Amino acid sequence: MSKPAAYVPCAYKTGRTLGQGTYAVVKECVHIETGKFYACKVISKRLMTGREGMVRNEIAVLKKISQGHPNVLTLIDYFETTNNLYLVLDLCTGGELFDRICAKGSYYERDACHLVRIIVAAVDYLHDQGIVHRDLKPENLLFRSGAEDADLLIADFGLSRVIDEPTMNLLTTTCGTPGYMAPEVFRKTGHGRPVDVWAVGVIAYFLCAGYTPFDRDTQVEEVQAICSANYSYSPEEYWSAISPTARDFIDKCLVVDPSKRMTAKDCLKHPWLMSDTTQPRAEEQDLLTKGLKAKFDAKKAWRKAAFATRFINAARQGAKLHNTEHLTAEEHKFIKDVEKDKQDAIQEENVRQVFSQHQSD
Repeated sequence: MSKPAAYVPCAYKTGRTLGQGTYAVVKECVHIETGKFYACKVISKRLMTGREGMVRNEIAVLKKISQGHPNVLTLIDYFETTNNLYLVLDLCTGGELFDRICAKGSYYERDACHLVRIIVAAVDYLHDQGIVHRDLKPENLLFRSGAEDADLLIADFGLSRVIDEPTMNLLTTTCGTPGYMAPEVFRKTGHGRPVDVWAVGVIAYFLCAGYTPFDRDTQVEEVQAICSANYSYSPEEYWSAISPTARDFIDKCLVVDPSKRMTAKDCLKHPWLMSDTTQPRAEEQDLLTKGLKAKFDAKKAWRKAAFATRFINAARQGAKLHNTEHLTAEEHKFIKDVEKDKQDAIQEENVRQVFSQHQSD
């Protein structure tokens, strides 16, 4: 008869819930011995059925890159039980990039440039480690704390992959967030590091104007625009304060042919990122007063609605039914909460549109 495994007390104590996704919940935790606070991603083995590869891959990527760069989320610890996987990560209390920008009293091109420089430096580190992130977007950029000089961290490595350098194998799986995905991902011609640079270009555009370059009425039109790099710097009111150098940087990131796109190292050498952006140009305008904040707020509202819809669909698919009768009480409560978030978001957007129309009349 086999001897029962020895009981090992947990080194962490979990606290309040920080966020929740389709198959994981993120809780604040404290290391009992040191008193240090972290974020603990608790992944349900039951709910992650069919996604085991993605989860194990995220762990492998985080182990490879952790503590190597100040702007990349660190995996502090990892362990598992019969029912769950536990990832102990940096605790980011400063909120998402969205939130920080909306909270600022003023926002200039130099601020956008500073943020892009940080992102690109972190991406360059990832690429040097043989990692392609594949899901770079503002929602995956988090501030370590609420301090003005807090580190901005690249997070969420669930879709990241290790590129096999000797054989230069290209990835072919379609993944990511449509508005930030590169043409080669949609075309399934194989992709690698250049997809992250394309996403950097979209983020740079977004940070300058408050909307993505390929926003369209339908997803089909959006994909068509992405595949042909069909974008413009309009309306002029959102771009009048943006320098030609910034536009040139974006143009060289949003190149359809990945072989002609800038690399992360090229980006760091571009005049826009090398320029002194500590002082505003004399003619520089406060971008938020020109409508950027309203754009960010609208994006945030619709992001909440999209997340709610995705979660509900995934939950129902997990139950293998068109209803939710097999979900737990906690899952039922979460669905109810996100349904409310969805309705609130739609209402917020309707109010914003009415207010915008009133201002233009």
